[in-house]
Amino acid sequence: MSEGRVEQLWRKRVRLGPMDPVPRARLVTGEGIEEDANRGRSRRQVTLIEAEVFDRIREALPAAEPAMRRANVMLRGVRLAESRGRTLQVGAVRLLVQGETRPCERMDEQCPGLRDALRPGWAGGVYATVLEGGEISVGDPVRWEDDAAQPRTTSASASTASRS
Repeated sequence: MSEGRVEQLWRKRVRLGPMDPVPRARLVTGEGIEEDANRGRSRRQVTLIEAEVFDRIREALPAAEPAMRRANVMLRGVRLAESRGRTLQVGAVRLLVQGETRPCERMDEQCPGLRDALRPGWAGGVYATVLEGGEISVGDPVRWEDDAAQPRTTSASASTASRS
């Protein structure tokens, strides 16, 4: 699938505080999400997760909720694994993926086992910087700018795949 959509959005009122669901959010170029406690962080301005990851996790951990991951944006239909350096178009907003978001001990405080469930294959999502700001809303289309349906394959995973 080459195009996905925004499934959920969250904003954090205070650092380490709860994640508040919102129907829309304004992203500011070079800063992050307006009215979010983490706004202005240099490379970790927006965090994103995949809905499909939580669909799988809930099979083993029914109590796991996406908001427990403490990300800002949940996408459906777009794979985030191995996407460092790629540009994601979310509605009219452009995000540059900076790297993988690694789950921390706060995940297990909310749901025992969630941290380990989020470790493999970039399941904890990604963090990004805002290249072009604007408003995004639940339901907005999402796609990679290079229009590839799948993330780039690293040489290590390509050689592993060729041995399979």
